[in-house]
Amino acid sequence: MLPSLFPETTPAILALADGTIFRGMSIGAPGHAVGEVVFNTAITGYQEILTDPSYNRQIVTLTYPHIGNTGVNDEDREAARVHAAGLVVRDHSLVVSNFRSQRSLSEYLVQQNVVGIAGIDTRKLTRILRDKGAQNGCVYVGSDEQEALRLARGFPGMSGLDLAKVVSVDQSYEWREGVWKLGAGHDGSGAGQFHVVAYDFGVKWNILRLLVNSGCRVTVVPAQTPAADVLAMNPDGVFLANGPGDPEPCDYAIEAARVFLDRKIPLFGICLGHQLMGLAVGAKTLKMKLGHHGANHPVKDVITGRVFITSQNHGFAVDPDTLPANARVTHVSLFDGSLQGFELTDRPAFCFQGHPEASPGPHDIVVLFDRFAQLMQNSKQQG
Repeated sequence: MLPSLFPETTPAILALADGTIFRGMSIGAPGHAVGEVVFNTAITGYQEILTDPSYNRQIVTLTYPHIGNTGVNDEDREAARVHAAGLVVRDHSLVVSNFRSQRSLSEYLVQQNVVGIAGIDTRKLTRILRDKGAQNGCVYVGSDEQEALRLARGFPGMSGLDLAKVVSVDQSYEWREGVWKLGAGHDGSGAGQFHVVAYDFGVKWNILRLLVNSGCRVTVVPAQTPAADVLAMNPDGVFLANGPGDPEPCDYAIEAARVFLDRKIPLFGICLGHQLMGLAVGAKTLKMKLGHHGANHPVKDVITGRVFITSQNHGFAVDPDTLPANARVTHVSLFDGSLQGFELTDRPAFCFQGHPEASPGPHDIVVLFDRFAQLMQNSKQQG
């Protein structure tokens, strides 16, 4: 017997709004969490997933069965704290073994005051979510099934929630850190040739790092920053970040995007930023049944025919049938045909629904950052 490997466990419950109950054990903080339950198919990168602000108010189910074996470290975070409401896994590793590990996943969840549950049938849960769509749910530490179900059914859902301003920073700041390299850490001085103002709707740090490595000096501003304040900074380009929630209530961001489009300032949007650009040009957005959450999503470039394997995390999408005449579709999902990207034919603006910065995931489509730099270079040359 190795008692240290088999600590006493606390019971926990995952309750779905449809009445389904899963019983397991707690692997995080005490208490409970409510949110939209989604599943993510990534095999690695649970720390990056948990700290992605786009998961705010969502309970993340990891379909890969064995989670936690590499522990957690401070360098792989995508934000200052965990944003996912809760974590659901099949098998939580009791042994942590990695030369970069600083603490276990369970210790990290407790430290961040995030609830987690392990020991449930995540295959069954994933099938339910796949067939019925993302559901409201509750992770409840304890044994009171009726209370867990009551809390699950009390969550209002994601539609209509403006969460961008909730997760955003309060004050502007300069970002100088580049991408991580083995043995060197995060490089880059941030003293690039292009000044980019990045709207923080829930921005992932690796997006900012890749902007730095593409030759940008990055100023991050709060979500509700007026366009006039950004224009006063004389940027070479504006970046619309990823983020959580429904894009439609973000009228402040939609209006700002329209100003930048009218001024013909190079504009690049990712995820929520893609949806906000769609709304800014008059398109409509819709709530998806499942959303896309994973690191293996094939996306086709409709212009070149090239297929990219991408990282995805979104529950809303732009309706391509509502795009204006000056918008040209550039990318589509090969999973369900949904819109993954478009560009404007009369403005230096483009956007992408997935996460080209990966973390976690493949780096296939990181070239979009170079495209943004080229847009800014062309704009400078044109005066």
